Amino acid sequence: MIKSLLCAALAGMALASCSDVASGQAAASTTPSVAVQRGEGLPYEVSDTQVWDVADPDTGRDYQVFVALPPSYGEQPRRRYPVLYVTDADYAFPLIKQIARRLNVERPTLEEFILVGLSYAKGEGGAQSRRRDYTPTPNGPSTAPKEAVHGKSRAYTAYVRDRVLPFVAGRYRTDESRRLFLGHSYGALLGSEILFTEPQLFDGYILGSPSFWYDRHHMLVREKAYAATHDDLPARVYMYIGEYEEMRPGDPRYARDVNMVTDTRNMDRALRSRNYPSLRMEVEVLNDEDHFTVAPRGFTRGLKYLLPAGTK
Repeated sequence: MIKSLLCAALAGMALASCSDVASGQAAASTTPSVAVQRGEGLPYEVSDTQVWDVADPDTGRDYQVFVALPPSYGEQPRRRYPVLYVTDADYAFPLIKQIARRLNVERPTLEEFILVGLSYAKGEGGAQSRRRDYTPTPNGPSTAPKEAVHGKSRAYTAYVRDRVLPFVAGRYRTDESRRLFLGHSYGALLGSEILFTEPQLFDGYILGSPSFWYDRHHMLVREKAYAATHDDLPARVYMYIGEYEEMRPGDPRYARDVNMVTDTRNMDRALRSRNYPSLRMEVEVLNDEDHFTVAPRGFTRGLKYLLPAGTK
């Protein structure tokens, strides 16, 4: 029992099916679990999930991936499913899992999908991991700690491409033509860089509150470099931003030092000006939301955009 708890514990929350990690066997089905948790102060579990250790030998860092299979996975053994990879998994993985479940409670709203959470490096806090792994250049903001490391997203993308994607494809019935990416803030900055450097890694992108301000709007440089050598961008993209992620002096609801709504609109304008024949894109400014409240709503709308039921 102690070993099981230790291997599954994450930020005070245990992910179920940790025995699968120890045995090296993935569950063949997902039987709906009864919502009964172990007592006596043991960690709360996210049911019907699996945790796998997937190290990065190139950097020497250890990461985990979290996996949640759709309800029909065990009942339809020949079916393959789209797979959604989400950054900042400590927060996003359980939230997206429950959003997807609730959207399909009364009627099919979303197509079923395999959910994969990308964890922070073991032994690190989220801020340390995401500053390093999700940013494109070493020129981090002046507010970051002096010891902070930025600009290693190329190495992290290589880890996802060469280690995580083959690991998941080798163990689950994924539809590899329908790999999807979701990231918020720095996670969306990472997704944007992948979109402009290796867009074929994913078929669809949910980019929430993207930090386009980073390093003097460096991502616009990436976008221009891509456009200079390509005449198409084959991807589906949903971008969201909160109404209050913009400066408005005197109004405490609004951002204090960044104009992220303007940045998002500028990126939208730049991409549409390219007239890429294969790019499908929707951008929304979500009213009455700021950088910290907008994610659940943006996740919901992004899922409905990329995975609507009945449109496979």
